[in-house]
Amino acid sequence: HLSIRRQRQMCIRDRGAHSEALAAGAAQRPQREGTNALNWLNITQLFRLQAAIKLDLPSRRKAIRDCIHRFSSFNYEVPMLNAQRTPAATSLLTERHDWSVSEVEALLNQPLNDLLFRAHQVHREHFDPNTVQLSTLLNIKSGGCPEDCAYCPQSARYNTGVESEALLDVDTVLNAARQAKAAGASRFCMGAAWRAPKDRDIVKVAELIEAVKGLGLETCVTLGMLKPQQATRLKHAGLDYYNHNLDTSPEFYGEVITTRTYQDRLNTLDAVRDAGISVCCGGIVGMGEGISDRAGLLCTLANLPVHPESVPINQLVRVEGTPLADEAPIDCFEVVRVIAAARVMMPKAYVRLSAGRKELGDAGQALAYFAGANSIFYGEQLLTTANPLVDEDRALFGKLGITAGTSHTH
Repeated sequence: HLSIRRQRQMCIRDRGAHSEALAAGAAQRPQREGTNALNWLNITQLFRLQAAIKLDLPSRRKAIRDCIHRFSSFNYEVPMLNAQRTPAATSLLTERHDWSVSEVEALLNQPLNDLLFRAHQVHREHFDPNTVQLSTLLNIKSGGCPEDCAYCPQSARYNTGVESEALLDVDTVLNAARQAKAAGASRFCMGAAWRAPKDRDIVKVAELIEAVKGLGLETCVTLGMLKPQQATRLKHAGLDYYNHNLDTSPEFYGEVITTRTYQDRLNTLDAVRDAGISVCCGGIVGMGEGISDRAGLLCTLANLPVHPESVPINQLVRVEGTPLADEAPIDCFEVVRVIAAARVMMPKAYVRLSAGRKELGDAGQALAYFAGANSIFYGEQLLTTANPLVDEDRALFGKLGITAGTSHTH
């Protein structure tokens, strides 16, 4: 039969003990958002105590015991995107190289909000979610490619209006690189429409790489299939990245390309990796492939011995004259799902929102950035297809609070 005053003193004493324990714990970990929840808890429990005073004695005792129990069992760890990792959360972030196609299909088929939540958690663990790396792509040798890639307007097999042109000279490339740097790009990518460059071509491209590196830009080239000695020569010239996409799954690959095997592509990736060059490798969605093919592509990429440092995800740009010109368009959510899955499976890679950004629109791009895309091609022209204007990208970045950044691979 304690007095009301004594009961209040006991409750306040208990609350003080828990506050001291909390303070001791807080001193051992970094301060972060969410600690105001404790202040709100204190206020809530005081109101409960005041309300208890007005009750009859048995009800008052029960209310005060409930108050103390609530306070003592409160979990001070407030769930946040930046919260300290738990074992369960850590397991989501582990780099893996043993994905199965069925597992990735299940990932791609998750409810979109669940997939986005998981991908965004992983993204925040490894990157600033409000920073996007900017690359600019220049076509240094256009058209005349002997390959039969069904999506490509540079193939000599299709009448697309793309003329075969010689390799650009150093001054022309340097001028474009200076403009790209002035616009905010940190990486300058150069593409040439070859099946496989000859050694004399490698010598000329090496000169371009050395010139662009002299401007303080990262360099990337895509030239087709490479021999090991050619990759080594490019590395000595200062090449940072080599792009060679797998395009799709091994199973669907033959529906898109017949003049180069899937293993040819994997061999080039091996040569690039062995030379010490960072790998840029991704694929294309919207070519008529199924979910299992998208899963197969992502599996192949994520199960490589080392994840690609850069993973471009392209949406098919349908070009008149190519076999895929009449392929049915896909909606932005399908692209976003692939980006989110890539982020989950390759947590440290830069996932590039590549060709097809114009078709996504602002809302689709914003969703892709949330899903984990943190790199884009910046500039109004890709190899042969249009890209959003620089001013449009700057306006969208301003709306979303995104800033341009550089990669931390080099």
